Amino acid sequence: MSDDGIPQSGRGYRRGPVLLRGNQIPQTTTDQRLLASDQGSDWLHGDPWRVMRIQSEFVEGFGALAELGPAVSVFGSARTKPDHEDYLAGETVGRLLVEAGYAVITGGGPGVMEAANKGAAEAGGTSVGLGIELPFEQGVNEYVNLGINFRYFFARKTMFLKYAQGFIVMPGGFGTFDELFEAVTLVQTHKVTQFPLVLVGKEYWGGLLEWIRSTALAHGTISQADLDIIYLTDDPAEAVEHVVERVHQIEAEQAALQAAAAAERATEEAALEGPGLPSTVGGA
Repeated sequence: MSDDGIPQSGRGYRRGPVLLRGNQIPQTTTDQRLLASDQGSDWLHGDPWRVMRIQSEFVEGFGALAELGPAVSVFGSARTKPDHEDYLAGETVGRLLVEAGYAVITGGGPGVMEAANKGAAEAGGTSVGLGIELPFEQGVNEYVNLGINFRYFFARKTMFLKYAQGFIVMPGGFGTFDELFEAVTLVQTHKVTQFPLVLVGKEYWGGLLEWIRSTALAHGTISQADLDIIYLTDDPAEAVEHVVERVHQIEAEQAALQAAAAAERATEEAALEGPGLPSTVGGA
């Protein structure tokens, strides 16, 4: 059959890029199924429809954040209470980032995420919340002034990475660990341009970093350069200062590399052109 359901011997049934033959050929065409009035809602949960839904999440995310400008993603626990020192530190981080000229991106939830959004919003900055559909924990917090809600973690993670110039990671649980190690991995493997990654809380993160140093590094599964990706501090102001300074340093390094590459191309082009022909005066 063709796309229209017309029998075509030996050629099979083509459904877009998919080729079906033999018992894989459906008894009805795509148009028939689309226009059928008794199909129910099961089709909404099929894989092809999920692809469209995933695509729409990327489109919505890119559209909403494309003009965001410089931003820093802040991660941390959703379970942190407003009277906890980590919450207060999160507020400080959000406020200082805005004062330094950055938008603040969080997961949009409660706890440390809310604190960073609160600090950013009250400082008059752009406070972004990238929410996620979960069976627990509340939705986007009230301090978000630009919010997007996602069904899929991988689409959400792309937005955290694509639109951030750096990461500040506060104490958090498995979700925070996931974001931390994914960011480190992407920098380590050069999947993203290097950006600053700061952990806030020496007591909280110190044991993990010590294990990585004494076990993973000693075992040879990582290098010292991998550990150097991470900067550890107790001071929220120092965290923001490190991000700002490192961003400027990375930008300068990238500009120098681009200038060197341009100069090298110009030299190669000049060498290929060779010396110009001598000019002649009068007739030949």
